[in-house]
Amino acid sequence: MKRNGTVIEAEIAWFRRVVDRRLDLHARDEQGDVVDLVPAPNLAKLRCPYADAVGEAGLSPAERVILMLALLPHVRPQALDTFLIQNQATKRRFTEFGGADSGPQSGFVPTRETALFVLGGEDIAQRFAALRLIDAESPLRALRILDGAEDSNAPWTPLAISQRWLDRVTTGRSAPLASGPLFPAQLLETPYVFEDLVVGPAIHEALAELLAWVRNERLLMEDWGLSKHLKPGYRALFHGPPGTGKTMTAAVLGKTLGLPVYRVDLSRVVSKWVGETEKNLGALFDQAAHGDMLLFFDEADALFGKRGDTQTANDRHANQQIAYLLQRIEESPGVVILASNLKANIDAAFARRFQAMVYFPMPDAAARLKLWQMVFAEPRARLAEGVPLDALARRYELSGGEMINILRRVSVHALIEGDSYVADARITDAVARELAGSGRVAG
Repeated sequence: MKRNGTVIEAEIAWFRRVVDRRLDLHARDEQGDVVDLVPAPNLAKLRCPYADAVGEAGLSPAERVILMLALLPHVRPQALDTFLIQNQATKRRFTEFGGADSGPQSGFVPTRETALFVLGGEDIAQRFAALRLIDAESPLRALRILDGAEDSNAPWTPLAISQRWLDRVTTGRSAPLASGPLFPAQLLETPYVFEDLVVGPAIHEALAELLAWVRNERLLMEDWGLSKHLKPGYRALFHGPPGTGKTMTAAVLGKTLGLPVYRVDLSRVVSKWVGETEKNLGALFDQAAHGDMLLFFDEADALFGKRGDTQTANDRHANQQIAYLLQRIEESPGVVILASNLKANIDAAFARRFQAMVYFPMPDAAARLKLWQMVFAEPRARLAEGVPLDALARRYELSGGEMINILRRVSVHALIEGDSYVADARITDAVARELAGSGRVAG
């Protein structure tokens, strides 16, 4: 992290020169474009959290000035003390510097007016140009670099950096996003690791390809020149019967890649009101715009179903939602995984946009034995002597999810009955009840 600190120090020094130049021009009642007069440090060839984040977001020098205004109260508040000087004529701070009340700390809190002053001075045209950099449609807002009050036009609205970006540019790590109106998704975590996945060779190969691409995307896209032909990111469809490991695999992939996995809450995305679904999806994908997370759409066919003929207004509305979703998924630079129990329900236009379509079948007898052994591997889930897991694996066609349900049921009964061990009869009974729950009969 030493290099990152050095880069941020250089950026602060540049920012101070920019402010000094603006104050000098202001004192002489002159105008000028300070980011042209004071060139910004070149971050293009540097590799550290701050340089990587600024480069990936494509921030201009003017946007970097605004970023520094929002960042400095957290890392070097005294660098803003120059804005605390008083106007001798009014015996109070200069109005044109902006600034919000900071409470007992008495430090300077930059506001929208501060950014307009530094970048535009008294030049109306330059101020209007600067204003576009912080409005609701600007990259600084769309990428959630600036946090809160994005619809406010008040000149005293503070410039606040989002916690996610603060973590990213200082430590290279992002704090988990909180689920809310702008991010209708929940963090998905797992205790399992890649070696715990019980999958066949075809699935293992597909997962290895996904991991290789994500880990080497910059090399492939930039050094190998694949960016001329391919879009960034990786999109995969996991399909197969319920309980076969689609959700667990998505969580394990994120853990293996060091990426947080967010399961999209479809109930908060889909809306009957025209335009609301697109708005919700837009907010979701805006948060994922840096590619530093894995988005997981469970039971995706509920949202991504086949498009129908446009016969009614509702048909047109549904087709517009799907078309918008296609566009955002294709533009997403990160990993997007869709899970469906029925591949046939997925629109063909989606299928063409997946880099991988991975089928998760019901496990065969050999895989079921591994799953049974893993389910009862924990010492506290002790089996009575002689429980034939191999016979259970051969006899009952169960998914891993169903085995977890059985483990839960027999554990509860062991607790109620005060047993130290899980007996064969209890497991058989739990298997029968699990099969009956899905309309099957124990053979």
